[in-house]
Amino acid sequence: MSGYAGGLDVPGAIGPAVLDRLLPMHLRIAADGTILGSGPTLVQMCGGERLDGMSVFDVLELRRPGAAADMPALMALAGQRLTLALRVAPDHPLRGVVAALPRGGGALLDVSLGPGFARAVTHFGLTISDFSPCDQTVELLYLQEANAAIGRLSRQLTERISIARATAERQALTDPLTGLANRRAMDAELSRLLADPEARLSLLHIDLDFFKQVNDTRGHAAGDRVLLAVADVLREEMRRMDLAARVGGDEFLVILRETVASDALAAAAARLIRRIETPVAFEGALCRVSASIGIATTDAYDHRPTADRLIADTDAALYRAKEAGRARFAIHGEAPPARPPSRAG
Repeated sequence: MSGYAGGLDVPGAIGPAVLDRLLPMHLRIAADGTILGSGPTLVQMCGGERLDGMSVFDVLELRRPGAAADMPALMALAGQRLTLALRVAPDHPLRGVVAALPRGGGALLDVSLGPGFARAVTHFGLTISDFSPCDQTVELLYLQEANAAIGRLSRQLTERISIARATAERQALTDPLTGLANRRAMDAELSRLLADPEARLSLLHIDLDFFKQVNDTRGHAAGDRVLLAVADVLREEMRRMDLAARVGGDEFLVILRETVASDALAAAAARLIRRIETPVAFEGALCRVSASIGIATTDAYDHRPTADRLIADTDAALYRAKEAGRARFAIHGEAPPARPPSRAG
């Protein structure tokens, strides 16, 4: 699509293939302004349209140091630094220089990208191979690509660090066996909620009955299976705004937000006990545990309780439930401990 018949009409003329390689954004212009040949990069920037035979003034717009509408005006600017633009892409200013060829052979105009080369490279879809190896744009493109690569690596590193930090924070607040919150997460959430005088909540302390027998007779793997089953029960029974945490070997704390009525708490505790009593299969045997639950609610106090006071009162209620025969729940300030109704059937 580029080149012209023969070389330049001068002794020892450079052939079109060499000229295209050395000056891939050039135009060879006849004395009347007709384009005789064009470099491949300039052709690409014009949409691949063959430029030979067109008027240079239909292809280029000269902007500085002054407008030129004919060859005498253009040749008057020979050797000067020109600012121009392709008429098909007026928003991308270019730079150029024009030189007269010997014996009235017309002119050679060489073009390069302007200061906005990065935007132009993207607009015209250019690569390093579209420029002369000596063009400063090549160095700038290398630098741009290096900066882009560094930017990508930096973003990837930042993303990995963020993911690692989030993972570490999540792990620091998570019980590694059950995936529930741990004691640290529970303490933080309880303190946060109690600091809000408008937040109403109940705290349940759940302790598994007969868990030691499972560990002693079936081994710790069986005990872990039971703990995982209990964790699944808690996840299924809790709402999104509640929080369940494993805070000891077989101890769990549960925050129920906006649930403070005795009948609602009794129903929730009874349901948990019934579900936890469901036998857990392990290696062909059934592991059976139950649960005792102590409950304290913020509405039971004249003044806002501290986290330590609330936990202590759930512990006391739990002790009362166990003393009454286990598989029961007790609410702080209310008596006696209650056992859930037996399963139907």
